[in-house]
Amino acid sequence: MVFEDKTLVCKDCGAEFVFTAGEQEFYAEKGFQNEPARCRECRNIRKRQRNGNGNGEKREMYEAVCAACGAVTHVPFKPRLNRPVYCHDCFQKLND
Repeated sequence: MVFEDKTLVCKDCGAEFVFTAGEQEFYAEKGFQNEPARCRECRNIRKRQRNGNGNGEKREMYEAVCAACGAVTHVPFKPRLNRPVYCHDCFQKLND
């Protein structure tokens, strides 16, 4: 498949950005179904917000026990008793 650069519009700020042929090829290799909806700057802002409040504060983490291997792990959400929680390695194995 041959990819060509595409111009997209960011859904947050409305700016146009280029979805390059190389990025499209990467998305296809990874099996991603959707094109990016945000420009690089808006993606970086959202990433900082997910990792804290954007002011350098760390995201609150909760301690949990992995349902697969029993290791103690930390997750960015409050675990519920009726839902399994997995450590990073076990989660990766489940999604491979």
